Amino acid sequence: MTTKYFALLTNQGAAKLANAAALGTKVNITSMGVGDGGGTLPTPEAAQTKLIGEKRRAQLNSLTVDAANSSQIIAEQIIPESEGGFWIREIGLYDADGVLIAVANCPETYKPQLAEGSGRTQTVRMILIVNSTSAVTLKIDPAVVLATRQYVDNAIIEVKAYADDLMAKHVAAADPHKQYAPKDSPVFTGTPKAPTPAAGNSSTLLATTAFVQAAIAQLVASSPEALDTLNELAAALGNDPNFSATMMNQLAARALLAGNVNQQFSVKDATADGHAVNRGQVNTLLAQKAALNGNANQDFQVRNSGDLSNAVNNARLNFVLGAYALLGGNPNQKFQVASAPGDSAAAVPVSLLNSSLANKADISGNQFTPFSVGGATAATHAVRLDQFLSGSNGNGAWTKFPGGGQWCRANLSVPAKTNITWTYPAAFPAAPAVFITGINGDPAVWLTGVGPGNVGIYNNNDSALNVNLLAIW
Repeated sequence: MTTKYFALLTNQGAAKLANAAALGTKVNITSMGVGDGGGTLPTPEAAQTKLIGEKRRAQLNSLTVDAANSSQIIAEQIIPESEGGFWIREIGLYDADGVLIAVANCPETYKPQLAEGSGRTQTVRMILIVNSTSAVTLKIDPAVVLATRQYVDNAIIEVKAYADDLMAKHVAAADPHKQYAPKDSPVFTGTPKAPTPAAGNSSTLLATTAFVQAAIAQLVASSPEALDTLNELAAALGNDPNFSATMMNQLAARALLAGNVNQQFSVKDATADGHAVNRGQVNTLLAQKAALNGNANQDFQVRNSGDLSNAVNNARLNFVLGAYALLGGNPNQKFQVASAPGDSAAAVPVSLLNSSLANKADISGNQFTPFSVGGATAATHAVRLDQFLSGSNGNGAWTKFPGGGQWCRANLSVPAKTNITWTYPAAFPAAPAVFITGINGDPAVWLTGVGPGNVGIYNNNDSALNVNLLAIW
């Protein structure tokens, strides 16, 4: 028996679904149209781009995947009582761009309009078989959904059953609110917060970190940084748990140390001459200090014995000062280091010093001395400062020889069809002889002018050349 009623994808719809499956996108089916087929039951064709006699088009009320068959999409539209007055023989599904995705025919049914004296809410359903339902967007705009009373009743029953089940499980649970701490001995996690009590509050309020920090700051107050922790205070007290008793004992010893008018000065509590420091010892030391300072009638001395035994006495000091005068010399005496009067006995006699100075003059040279290393310019000198000089800089290297000879060299790259100037690393007294060597290519290169300070080089080739340059004078 030939199938009379069926639905199929249009060519445009099949192409859109295939493209969506290939690119990983989706076709967004949004609306359904119904029509009367032009007065007769039509046969759906894939080439259709619209319904034959469309009477109504509106947003879908439902678009789902069939729970019993994952390759079937069920589209529904509800026509309210207020609309009608036409026959329904054909159905079409459209996407968001208004393209006819699928078309179907259905048994003829008349949708009356309420004004005709008979009205009903009409549900139109279309089942579409596709290769992959993942390529279709199953999304309905809730603002345009029109639900039947039965649909609403079923939904209410379903929601009530779900809510009742949740409430029963909630009541039966021992700890239904795991996100909240229990009231009895709670264990907080994360970063719980509490209001900070005012400073000095001694109630049962929680002490926040801010409250504790304020209390610590008040306790420390303006203590120096080195004494603002208990560990630092303990270290300052010598880690002595009996610090008070220790200090009292030391103060008692200090009172004895100070003594009184009826007691000898002492460190210990004994009174005999065996004291560590007694009055007699202090008097002796003070007398030695007076002897050290001396007076107008006493030689300078360190100890209180006679002249000869003094560590430093006037006689020895005069001898040292006399030796210093001898070392300095005078207009009538030769320069010498020792205290002996003759040349030969002096550590450095004048004759030896004169000989050394003459040798120094001979090394430094003068215009009558044949050998020198200094800056003399006589031609007979064995070695002059200006006879051997060499160096290098960004323009190349250079060397000067005895007799006035000099050369400079450099390696340069000359661009094609270009004239460049080579400035010598050291200028010549006059224009030197310049040679071009080591040309890599056709030697179409020449000099364009030679001077004592630079030379021009021209490259007539079509490419750059690397050349070695040598200037000699």
